[in-house]
Amino acid sequence: MKQIFRILGGLLTLAVVVVVVFALYVQARGIPRYTVPQVAAAAVAPGAPAQLALGEKLVQASCADCHLNQQTGRLSGHQLLDTPKEFGAVYAANITQDPAHGIGAWTDAEIVALLRTGIGRDQRYRLIMPHFVYMSDEDVQAVLAFLHSGHPWVKADPTPSHEQEPSFLLKALANTVMKPTPLVPGPHVAPAPTDTVAYGHYLVVGRYQCYECHSHDFKTNNALHPEQSAGYLGGGNALVDAQGQPVLSRNITGDRATGIGTWTPAQLAAALRVGQSPHGPLRAPMPKYTTMTDAETAALYAYLQSVPKLTNNVPLSSPAVATR
Repeated sequence: MKQIFRILGGLLTLAVVVVVVFALYVQARGIPRYTVPQVAAAAVAPGAPAQLALGEKLVQASCADCHLNQQTGRLSGHQLLDTPKEFGAVYAANITQDPAHGIGAWTDAEIVALLRTGIGRDQRYRLIMPHFVYMSDEDVQAVLAFLHSGHPWVKADPTPSHEQEPSFLLKALANTVMKPTPLVPGPHVAPAPTDTVAYGHYLVVGRYQCYECHSHDFKTNNALHPEQSAGYLGGGNALVDAQGQPVLSRNITGDRATGIGTWTPAQLAAALRVGQSPHGPLRAPMPKYTTMTDAETAALYAYLQSVPKLTNNVPLSSPAVATR
């Protein structure tokens, strides 16, 4: 018996040592740095009106929520108040054309590498930022054209990007489950809008990243194989609004009892564009995709009705409910 206790005591001591060493390692390393991926991206010429309009639409949908500073009126960044308090203080960076404090000195290849993998030109891994692994090359080129444009949002602003103030928890996650995404060889081409289900799939995993919030948990999302994310599109992911109040993402599979199986295409379009669902207004952080086209809403509806139906009853009457 004494032998058993000695073995158990030794194992417990070893476990404590491992935990302490890991904690010291995480605290010392902080947020990891990685080799900047080499991306083949030609410099983008001044955009045509249609390309600039698409770029503005994509930046408004995917970047402005985090990077648009209401005080400067530009994409100069600010503190993200809709991240869990347990993560510490997290800040969106200045992505205006300022060469010192923004991305004015970045090459297009460096910007594309960041968009697709989360790694910046300084080798720093960007926390929280989604990785647009499967965004089409055409959409990426439109984003680049907009970032190079004369739009007020992207004009050079000298506001310095705030240093991140991550908690130990966020540092630990960044050293374990939160990792950059490897580059997926291209070319990346979006399906034709007439192929509604395929186009809807592209919108969910490529352009708008709906699955990121609507699957079970950010920590178990699979950026390389989104459909393998735990609870894919079944909701229940714990988010917070700008006031720090908990918000659960909705089940957007076609399950009739707990998802959107009874919704009509028009009801989904209204939810996406103006934030009005059949059950009432949608809460932040669900954005309003005011510029989403009829082809996009129709494709999203077709695809969401085609995915495996998951039964996950996120309470509709709770104040902590949203569709993102």
